[in-house]
Amino acid sequence: MTKLETAKYKKLLIKIRDAINSDISHIAKESLKSQKESSGDLSGYSFHMADMASDSYDRELSLNIASEEQEVIYEIDDALKRIEEGKFGRCLSCDKKIPQKRLNAVPYAKYCIQCKSKEEKKK
Repeated sequence: MTKLETAKYKKLLIKIRDAINSDISHIAKESLKSQKESSGDLSGYSFHMADMASDSYDRELSLNIASEEQEVIYEIDDALKRIEEGKFGRCLSCDKKIPQKRLNAVPYAKYCIQCKSKEEKKK
């Protein structure tokens, strides 16, 4: 892979990572609000139990999404490390070149499609 191509992917990876970090910050901020703050009701009246359960479910779902996005950030950081080491764009399993089409779709891909398929079948 040329230096120009790796620079393009590095820029793209950083852009994606920054966007995800922003999303995580927003999710965390919204999820950590109290139930009264999130509903906009600051009065002293209590909530219905169904409303509380719904709010709790929404909060848990948001935190799960943030956790999954954090995993993507780890993958991106790993890809940036591979760029610095000169290993970016090569499958970690078979050491073949990862097709450009795959890297355009998933710029932090570690494996070629064949090796990724094998890995997923094992799980």
